[in-house]
Amino acid sequence: MLVTNKTKILSPVKLAPYFQEDNFVLYNSDSIILLNQLPESSVDMIFADPPYNLSNDGFSVHAGRMVSVNKGDWDKSKGFQDDYAFHYRWMEACRRVLKPNGTLWVSGTYHSIYQCGHALQSLSYHILNDISWFKPNASPNLSCRFFTASHETLIWARKEKKAKHNFNYDLMKNGEWPEDKLKKPGLQMRSVWSMGTPRPEEKKYGKHPTQKPLDLLKRIILASTNKGDVVLDPFTGSSTTGIAAVMYERKFIGVDLEKKYLDLSVKRFNDLKK
Repeated sequence: MLVTNKTKILSPVKLAPYFQEDNFVLYNSDSIILLNQLPESSVDMIFADPPYNLSNDGFSVHAGRMVSVNKGDWDKSKGFQDDYAFHYRWMEACRRVLKPNGTLWVSGTYHSIYQCGHALQSLSYHILNDISWFKPNASPNLSCRFFTASHETLIWARKEKKAKHNFNYDLMKNGEWPEDKLKKPGLQMRSVWSMGTPRPEEKKYGKHPTQKPLDLLKRIILASTNKGDVVLDPFTGSSTTGIAAVMYERKFIGVDLEKKYLDLSVKRFNDLKK
């Protein structure tokens, strides 16, 4: 177990942190177990990138080479009913810990996002937006029998329909967003975002197979939270969410079952202090 300087972000939980320093804490745990130990209505925003269930022994293209789509047992489908039940359970646990005006972001492809959207509505979340993250550098498909997948969908939802969620409108409209060629200066930010996949420097300590670009999480953090807010990622992987949260003075809680990705998260966090 890797633990360092402790600064409490929330009330103590039974599970000891895997790593904790300043406002950045990681847990090596099943996310639902950890979520059930957190205080009710204690988190401002959750970003979740759950398994897409894409590991089906197929192949894709990466950096011009054919590669397996298999990412691990955690990404294998267990069938429609079991996959849906999993999404319902973790979203239910997230809803309990969100503040009444808190929001949840969920990222996915067509393999998972429609199940997630149904579960969100079944749990009485109020959907605010669906965002299309367009990837200008997306990999080509090998079969040449359907359109090349070049986007992921993000659903942004509020816990309570009548609550007033946080949205930093002026920053989204008037801020500098050089990474996104679709964003026009001084105009409202639209629901299609153009950003590439993670840059090489974001993977210098290693990579997670579904790692998100820092630009994407920076925008989400800045759009829907304020300084000092508590941000949680129940499938933290290499903790891009946490890196963005710390960069902008938010508090972060990350959870993952894989220690190797938590160790990668720690290296990325320590790199911020250099």
